[in-house]
Amino acid sequence: MDRPSTFFFPVLKSKVDRYFEQSRLSRSGGSRLLTKAVVQVLVAVGLYLGLLFLNLPAWALFTGAVLFGVTLAVLGFNVMHEGGHQSFSRYAWLNSLAAYMLNVLGGNTYYWKIKHNINHHTHTNVAGIDSDINVEPFMRLHPNQPLRQLHRYQHVYWVVLYGISYIAWVFYEDFVKYFSGRVAVHMPVKPLAFREHVIFWTTKVLYVVVYLAIPVWALGWVNAIAVFLIATVTCGLFISIVFQLAHVVEATDFPLGGAVKGEWALHQINTTSNFATHNRLLFWLLGGLNFQVEHHLFPKVSHVHYPQLNRLVKQTCREFNIAYHEYSSMFDALRSHLRYLQKMGTTPIPA
Repeated sequence: MDRPSTFFFPVLKSKVDRYFEQSRLSRSGGSRLLTKAVVQVLVAVGLYLGLLFLNLPAWALFTGAVLFGVTLAVLGFNVMHEGGHQSFSRYAWLNSLAAYMLNVLGGNTYYWKIKHNINHHTHTNVAGIDSDINVEPFMRLHPNQPLRQLHRYQHVYWVVLYGISYIAWVFYEDFVKYFSGRVAVHMPVKPLAFREHVIFWTTKVLYVVVYLAIPVWALGWVNAIAVFLIATVTCGLFISIVFQLAHVVEATDFPLGGAVKGEWALHQINTTSNFATHNRLLFWLLGGLNFQVEHHLFPKVSHVHYPQLNRLVKQTCREFNIAYHEYSSMFDALRSHLRYLQKMGTTPIPA
């Protein structure tokens, strides 16, 4: 006889609590994550300075721009994302500093925390609330969303949309939120504190100076714009693919009716999927976001603990006869994502 699913998360949480008590480990990333962050920041700064001042040939400039774009995404995964979830460090000020890495990358931490921590993590894959699946009218990622003629080809043109997503985020989406006062369509208008106004404009101006004005001075217009576009498109592709493979695949659930149904923990498991959890390089680069199930169940635990938590979550899912979603490789997850896009591009809204 199956155990009642309402006991699932209390049982799992007790196992996780016991793991941290017995191992005497902090739930944050600690010195291990701090060291990793310093290495990644130094790599990013080195690539930036090298692109500007080493007088590189065209092929090296192109390669460097791609690597710089990947590094920006990696900083987002490992530093900003952990800081935004207060899991980077046991010290609040260091978490705050890490979270503001997003402002260094051109975004806005204040808006991200609401959009990601509240809307996405609470209402995962719920149409109209989870902003991560709201790409209308360009893409249809949920059965509740209207089907349009152009969606028939979304499994082909996704590359373009994902590629420009980072530029759109920095230069369009944040400004829509700023001037409308709404972080999402379903949320009420909320005025910003004076401090947030200052941070918003200061970091946006500095982004233009650092990522565009200084490169134009050092490289000239053509090379600077080329490097900027290559880096931002690479970053946008990388970020979008990683987050889409975690939720928008064939294995995950997309609740109908615009609301979370049932127990929160079960909703997170049903709407989330892991991929390539045995790939150590991906784990290092993605900040453990290929362990998305564990991240959604324990968002304030650092990714350095996810492999251990993964075993506990799988064990508890077996005990309660709960399906656990995981793809063996990133390529398998990507194929599933593209098949899902194709399906959503042709399947009508359910009656």
